[in-house]
Amino acid sequence: MASIDDLFKQKPWPPSNKRKFEYTHDPKAVYKVTKVDANGNAKSNGTANVEDLPEDDDMEAGPAPPPDESDEIIDDEEGRFFGGGITSDTADVLDFIDKQDEGHDEVRKSVQDYRGKRLTSCQQNPEKIDAAWLRKLALNFERRISKNSELRAKFEHDPQKFMGSEADLDADIKALSILSEHPDLYGEFAKLGCVASLVSLLSHENTDVAIDAIEVVNELTDEDVEAEQEQWDAVVDAMLEADLLSLLFDNITRLDETNESDRAGLYHILSVLENLSSRSAISESVGKDTPFIPWFLKRMQHKEPTVSQNKQYSAEILAILLQSSSLNRMKLIEADGVDILLQLLSPYRKRDPAKGTEEEEYVENLFDCVTCCVDEPAGKTKLLEAEGIELCLIMLREGKMSKPRALRLLDHALGGTAGAACCEKLVEAAGLKTIFSILMKKVLHHTSHKNPHQTPKEPRVPPR
Repeated sequence: MASIDDLFKQKPWPPSNKRKFEYTHDPKAVYKVTKVDANGNAKSNGTANVEDLPEDDDMEAGPAPPPDESDEIIDDEEGRFFGGGITSDTADVLDFIDKQDEGHDEVRKSVQDYRGKRLTSCQQNPEKIDAAWLRKLALNFERRISKNSELRAKFEHDPQKFMGSEADLDADIKALSILSEHPDLYGEFAKLGCVASLVSLLSHENTDVAIDAIEVVNELTDEDVEAEQEQWDAVVDAMLEADLLSLLFDNITRLDETNESDRAGLYHILSVLENLSSRSAISESVGKDTPFIPWFLKRMQHKEPTVSQNKQYSAEILAILLQSSSLNRMKLIEADGVDILLQLLSPYRKRDPAKGTEEEEYVENLFDCVTCCVDEPAGKTKLLEAEGIELCLIMLREGKMSKPRALRLLDHALGGTAGAACCEKLVEAAGLKTIFSILMKKVLHHTSHKNPHQTPKEPRVPPR
């Protein structure tokens, strides 16, 4: 019989296929085995390093309790805290600020009440704009002008002395724009002499004041104003008598387009010229009595990265002046304007401006200016001398946007008995081939949808 020792020395049973739990951590690290002594007290294992402490019933654990309210609070030795944590001086300052805030609140409330009452009064009793109101406005306007002139003359080297009066004058100038909504007062406005006073401000030393005056003139003469012809003529005649055209040109020469406000002022000047050009007599006076036409040519020759609004507007105003007066056309021709305009058009013989831009409208206005000039016999001669016929033929062959406009220009240049020389030049430059090819393309374009090999159908004859 095998002994017990031999039984334990035998090989173990064959390994079982049952899955065993796999610990992710060391079991000894998860918890520590405790031992119990003979008295039933738990003892830590040998790995523990905490020493046994003697039992003491009087020992307190945790944070100390808060002091009782009856305990006396010892004041800080430096006296920095008083009551709520501020010094007496700081408390006085805060009391003073609170009193000031209360005073400001009362003032603010009173101002709001006043504004509310004023607004209610204005809504209930709107100011009536009539002849009496206009006379009062004109009187205040004249006083503002006189006061500003006196202060400027008295304190010429101290702008701070007259800047306040200048701001008041500027506000009164802008207030005159409301007259554009009441054209029935135009006649009275001119009789009071306010129109002449307004125009005189175009020569003011401060360009901002002059620009504001120009803007008001533009609003009063705008075509959108619902004024009768007699009312419009009354205010415009008063402006012309005050030498409006010369003052407008003087402002053009002193404005700097690099400044945004001056650039806007130039635009308002051009707009005034457009308004005045609706009367052919004034349009002729612009070309005869002022050097605007040479200035337009010079302005359009300024090189810019992109065509600006004022450059385009200058070309448009020039086209309007040339269409309305033969005298203006002759003045442009004498200033060698045809050659200048053709030079400005030459970059567009092959290149088209972007659609919907200022440049596209600028090119159209240039074509209109040349077309107006060639209606005069002298303009046809200048067109030949500047090789305008050859430029138009190049545009017909290679241009896109410029093609129909060049054809229109040739139509005006070849017309009449004075256009015989232009006709001869067109034939010499082989222009007939170019023109006929354009006409043939038009014919082919309309018949291209048909089959050339298809014979026309015979008309059906109804049976008898």
